[in-house]
Amino acid sequence: MKKNKNHYVVIMAGGIGSRFWPLSKKNYPKQFHDILGVGKSLLQLTYERFKRIIPEENIYVITNAGYSLLVSDQLPNLPEQNILAEPAAMNTAPCVAYASYKLFAKNEKANIIFAPSDHLITDDAAFEDSILTALKHTESNKELVTLGIKPNRPDTGYGYIQFKNDEGKTGVIPVKTFTEKPSHDLAMTFLESGDFYWNSGIFIWKAADILEEFTAYQPDMHAIFKKGLKKYNTLDEQTFINKQYPFCKSISIDYAIMEKTKIASILPATFGWSDLGTWKSLYELRKKDKNGNLLHGKNMRVYNTHNSLIICESGDDKLVVVEGMEGGMVIDTEDILFISSLSKEQEVRDITNDIKEKFKGKFS
Repeated sequence: MKKNKNHYVVIMAGGIGSRFWPLSKKNYPKQFHDILGVGKSLLQLTYERFKRIIPEENIYVITNAGYSLLVSDQLPNLPEQNILAEPAAMNTAPCVAYASYKLFAKNEKANIIFAPSDHLITDDAAFEDSILTALKHTESNKELVTLGIKPNRPDTGYGYIQFKNDEGKTGVIPVKTFTEKPSHDLAMTFLESGDFYWNSGIFIWKAADILEEFTAYQPDMHAIFKKGLKKYNTLDEQTFINKQYPFCKSISIDYAIMEKTKIASILPATFGWSDLGTWKSLYELRKKDKNGNLLHGKNMRVYNTHNSLIICESGDDKLVVVEGMEGGMVIDTEDILFISSLSKEQEVRDITNDIKEKFKGKFS
């Protein structure tokens, strides 16, 4: 397949993945782990997915500066200059702005995909079709496109997109409303209405178009990054970013732009998707034994145990034995043993915050 030189992807790999604690920690977050048990990290899987349709020299990874070496180690074919190092964690709007201004300075016709590094895609062919459809649409339309996933439950952890009933020839539909992380009751209303999709967090747009939206809706952030137009893609870029980035407001691209813009569109997608946001989401997706247990580790014995998730990452010399567990979760790492009910996976973030405070960051 001939690849378009104006097509770019920016893989966002700076998150900590706190709901996957204790496996995912600040010094080695979940995108660098083989969470799926396939011999490759989530970041590596994401990179390989995109290199089939995007020129490899046009693949970029934006991450926390502390993870740059991890990215290089896991993606040895990625040029060093294609790793964008954030000096501070400031949510997704600054990272999108930085990469968009940089690529606009490089190529004013840049048509960019922004994608998380830690999502699961089960149908790569359908995913590629959706991405290429969206890229073709944004080439000739001034729109910000997000890939939408049909919801199957009133999940409060996702953004919800209401669409208008005027689908175009490409399958891209104008957005009516964009609501980030609603209450449970509102999420149930959205689900029952049938005209809402989950926001997958995968966005496609031309660099020129997203910069106009930053100018309109985030003028302070626009002013910060515009000052660097002559420094991007030069030896002065990192010095500029290190100095200016901390002045940005910490805000997601969803709140900063997508809830405000008048040119948002959605492409409904059916490629099999999960954001792998919690241990339970991993449990639901991975293969279980005949008793409904997800077991990962070399030396494990379970007895009278059902519908549980048990992961041992503490080394081959350790034996893990579980008896009489129902719907439980055991995560055993080199320095932490975590035991919980699998149904309480949403509480993991609160637990990690408490552990971080009590132990001054030692175990987080």
